[in-house]
Amino acid sequence: MSADRTTPRVLVVDDDKSFRTLVRELLERAGFEVVDAPDARSAMIAATAAVPALALVDVVLPETSGYELLRELHEVVDAQLPVILVSGTRTEKEDLVSGLLLGADDYLAKPFDADELLVRVRRSLTRRSQPTERPSSHVPTPLDELTSRELEVLGLLTEGLSPGEVATRLVVSPRTVGTHIQHILTKLDVHSRAQAVALALRSGLASDVRLQAKTRA
Repeated sequence: MSADRTTPRVLVVDDDKSFRTLVRELLERAGFEVVDAPDARSAMIAATAAVPALALVDVVLPETSGYELLRELHEVVDAQLPVILVSGTRTEKEDLVSGLLLGADDYLAKPFDADELLVRVRRSLTRRSQPTERPSSHVPTPLDELTSRELEVLGLLTEGLSPGEVATRLVVSPRTVGTHIQHILTKLDVHSRAQAVALALRSGLASDVRLQAKTRA
């Protein structure tokens, strides 16, 4: 498939040939250019030869892990390269959090729906295409859209409290906490509490959450 300058190139890294073929066909039908690799070494060769717009990387790879490849792609190829980690075995909340903390843009569990994959890929590419610089002395953070109460709830979640414990600490109903959490997920554009907490930790914001909440109060 020939691609013009505007066609996003996606690097697919997985040692399962049938999976690579399936994803290639899916992405090419959706208008993407696809380069695939069975291991980290081949992936780095492909990525350095032609920098992709996004990488889809399996967590479990021969000789090294997808986590290590993620780190190497960011250190050698492009620090801002969107990387979506995928796995059929490492699907616990702790795995997702670890991937996001290491700099993954998203984490997808196998098997996944074809439409879901396309949505995740397009969303990650859209995030990268959006301008990040603003003419302001304030350094923007993902927390800017949260209210003081939402910041307080997020701060307690980063401390490891459950929604029920947050409700007790703030002397509100669990339903109220649930509403705050839904607002937080929407504003941070994440799908779960674990992702919201990981975003705060990854951005180095966890220690500032409570301070920002007090400042706005």
